[in-house]
Amino acid sequence: MHNYKIVVSYDGTRYKGWQSQKLTDATIQGKLEKILERTVGRPVKITGSGRTDAGVHAKGQTANFYLQDYYEPEELLEIFNQYLPEDIAVRSVKEAGERFHSRFSATEKTYQYRIHTGKIPEVFERKYVYSLAGQLDLERMKQAAEYMTGKQDFAAFCGNRHMKKSTVRNIYEIRFEEVKDENAFLMGQGCGEIRIIFRGNGFLQNMVRIMTGTLIEVGEGRRCPEDIPVMIASKNRELAGHTAPAQGLMLMEVKYD
Repeated sequence: MHNYKIVVSYDGTRYKGWQSQKLTDATIQGKLEKILERTVGRPVKITGSGRTDAGVHAKGQTANFYLQDYYEPEELLEIFNQYLPEDIAVRSVKEAGERFHSRFSATEKTYQYRIHTGKIPEVFERKYVYSLAGQLDLERMKQAAEYMTGKQDFAAFCGNRHMKKSTVRNIYEIRFEEVKDENAFLMGQGCGEIRIIFRGNGFLQNMVRIMTGTLIEVGEGRRCPEDIPVMIASKNRELAGHTAPAQGLMLMEVKYD
């Protein structure tokens, strides 16, 4: 058996998420598996590093699959990109070690969440940002984010309320980048963009979006940074903030030893 590792980029706008589903073919995994089945003449299961939600994007999703017969990686790369729709692309194909597993072998994941702030809605990037009409207090958000880093039980930030596996994760860094629209500021409209970068050894279902929603509520003044430790200690999803919309989230990179 030959184990192949692929890196995939996709615009998740019109898809029901990464994971294939019986009632729809509008999934990233489903599109990739259909091409492989057509190529090798039998069903092939592709395993992703994680299951991005409906509407979430990826620049560097990693996946792997096994084939009985050997195919040149360059040949598979060409086949994928010849038949994939224009909003999905395979960026690379490499033969991996037999024991490589895209999910279990991952050591670090990076997500980015983009928030557009200001009075004027974002038109051209609207599929990739969460638009807020007001401004956010970035310093308060940074203070709150400090409480979210480190190895902790993040059950309060998990969208699966019946999670049976461990909800402990190690968040290495939460970093903020502010991009201002200078023309809008000169016109008194105050438009800009806040990008939140999350790095960790793994993330729970909806975790980044719930953390983002909570940080937004802190930035709006509806919560205090000091509320975060209370949320984490409670392990209660009801105490954390709202789940931020899917379109602002992108899986940027998955790292392996």
